[in-house]
Amino acid sequence: MDTSSLIGILLALAGILAGLLLEGGHIGQILQPTAAMIVLGGTFGAVMLQYPLAIVGTATKRLFGVFFHRETGSESCVRQLIHFANKARRSGIISLDQDLQSIEDPFLKQAVMLAVDGTEPSELRKIMELQIENQFELEEKIPAVFESAGGFSPTIGIIGAVMGLIQVMQHLDHMDEVGRGIAVAFVATIYGVGVANIFFLPVAGKLRLRIREQQVLKEMTLEGVVSILEGMNPRMIEIKLESFLTAPRAKGAGPVEVKKGAA
Repeated sequence: MDTSSLIGILLALAGILAGLLLEGGHIGQILQPTAAMIVLGGTFGAVMLQYPLAIVGTATKRLFGVFFHRETGSESCVRQLIHFANKARRSGIISLDQDLQSIEDPFLKQAVMLAVDGTEPSELRKIMELQIENQFELEEKIPAVFESAGGFSPTIGIIGAVMGLIQVMQHLDHMDEVGRGIAVAFVATIYGVGVANIFFLPVAGKLRLRIREQQVLKEMTLEGVVSILEGMNPRMIEIKLESFLTAPRAKGAGPVEVKKGAA
């Protein structure tokens, strides 16, 4: 579980609700199903109008990755590449053909397969970089869906508030209810601004971070395979790949340590 995402959203909600209670309000004042229906329904409708249904569906599925995140496996990938480098240095690049079936990462498997087939390093780099770019362009549409939702929802909230005020103005003969009606009308604005800044925009930022992590992993993998194909010394390859592992470890413990010549 991504504790940062969970704590973040809980802290944001707790801060807003605590402020409301300290000002003498109560939670029932902002629990308006009609306002929520207007904001969420209008926002999702606008997003679906902007993006194809397949992209919206994929973006919805990716919400799971915001709160539950599996490590990219950069360290294990480095160890595997160093193992391939040592084996290729001893027995030649063709010897890696025996390891193809054991490679789980499709990107790494395809890169090694091209290397074993005798592809020139420059051509291999072009082929795999094109794949990285195309994948990144496709992945970038996912956070863009939530960014669009974050842009639409405040405006939809204003529409809901105006609709509420229209209803209030039609009952000016009951002045004792006007104040309460205006307060209820502005709940839609709170929903629109709140869901944009507490959920949609932060989710877009977190998903973009996840996408970048995967892109860096692919770049590191490609660099390792090309270096092996060029016959670079395994120790030099290890130093090069370690430059990609700049992110702090999960428990905050120092730099990542990779075993020399791991087999």
